[in-house]
Amino acid sequence: MIFQTLYYLVDLYFVAHLGEVAIAGVAAAGNIVFLVIALTQIVNAGTISLLSQAVGRKHHAESNLIFNQAAALAAAFALAVIIFGYPLSKLYMNAVGADHASIAAGTTYLLFFLPGMALQFVMTAMGAGLRATGLVKPTMIVQAVSLSLNIVLAPIMIAGWLTGHPLGVEGAGLASSIAVAVGVAMMLFYCLRLETYVHFVVQEWQPRLAIWRRLFFIGFPAGGELAFLFLYTAIIFALIRHFGNTAQAGFGVGMRLTQAIFLPGMAIAFAAAPLAGQNFGAGRTARVRETLRAAVVFCSTVMLPLTLLCQLRPEWLVHVFTQDPGVVAQGTLYLRIISWNFVATGIIFSCSALFQGLGNTWPSLLSTGSRLVTFMVPAAWMSTWPQFRIEDVWYLSVATVTLQAATSIFLVMRELRRRLPSDERIGNGMAGIAEI
Repeated sequence: MIFQTLYYLVDLYFVAHLGEVAIAGVAAAGNIVFLVIALTQIVNAGTISLLSQAVGRKHHAESNLIFNQAAALAAAFALAVIIFGYPLSKLYMNAVGADHASIAAGTTYLLFFLPGMALQFVMTAMGAGLRATGLVKPTMIVQAVSLSLNIVLAPIMIAGWLTGHPLGVEGAGLASSIAVAVGVAMMLFYCLRLETYVHFVVQEWQPRLAIWRRLFFIGFPAGGELAFLFLYTAIIFALIRHFGNTAQAGFGVGMRLTQAIFLPGMAIAFAAAPLAGQNFGAGRTARVRETLRAAVVFCSTVMLPLTLLCQLRPEWLVHVFTQDPGVVAQGTLYLRIISWNFVATGIIFSCSALFQGLGNTWPSLLSTGSRLVTFMVPAAWMSTWPQFRIEDVWYLSVATVTLQAATSIFLVMRELRRRLPSDERIGNGMAGIAEI
């Protein structure tokens, strides 16, 4: 996840040097990544839940069938992204862009990054299959190589280092797509030549609708969470577009930084989901409860110092990527207010991981959906105020994320009592989480 964090920041660093129009356009276009990740979560969450439970039951044949069906579903999604992504890119940018220049920049970035986004489905299917069996090192190595390649390609293609032919935002999308393609090739090599527990079997790629329905049933709510996040971010871009490119650029830098800051908490949640699933499949109910408790404690511990940094010196982070005074001011304001969300976000990640492990992700979707409603309606009303300020949006976000964290805790307590009734200690364990 450290490598993934650096991937975000390297991309941001070189794009930021193109100016506020490029930052605003690429940041708005980058929100499409949330939508793509939302779709990959259908594969990711469904695969981890079903495959980890099969591993816990020691059903090897079932495990291999689920792995191959997930790969087939990922290939279908990748094809759909290529077919529908190109015609929809311009429509999206016209809806959220601040002006014609930023719309053009964002559209260009999307056109060259779409192949990389399509390949993310294939990468996700293989990575989820390995994580469900307890293997994380191969994916980490692949991420490291992919990141290194992106670091090399970004200045060459964006800024024209060595070649003297800068491609700008076009190069940013192209560099990312090439890096992802190399990563997919490496993952394929590992799964075909080195993996010993699950294998690609061509005959098992024929769609089994019963398994696809199970993958969708578990994965769709998890993907819906990120789809709501895409809508949430798109609403913000639309709300602040009349503040101009500077405001959108500042939000874009701050948003990318918070994505990077959230990744350690997401890494803990990624680890918690297969652990909870394997123990649930093996009937070890006490360990399921302890997995959740550990995830909440670890996420909160990671997020607290990051909150403190963003309260005391958020401008340090923003200055790394841009020196534009207006963009720095907007990005600093965003980070200082939004950082009050960090601990609550870690709790939300932990609860979502447990729902994945238990094989019921619908409560996570309900929790995220409640946030969209509590944010969207007041935000639309506030935008009509004569004295409407951009910081009003950030304060409203803090309030709604806190409410979502409380909702997630309530729902996970209810789910544990319902799914693990034989564990008499659940009530006491969850009471401890509620205190946290």
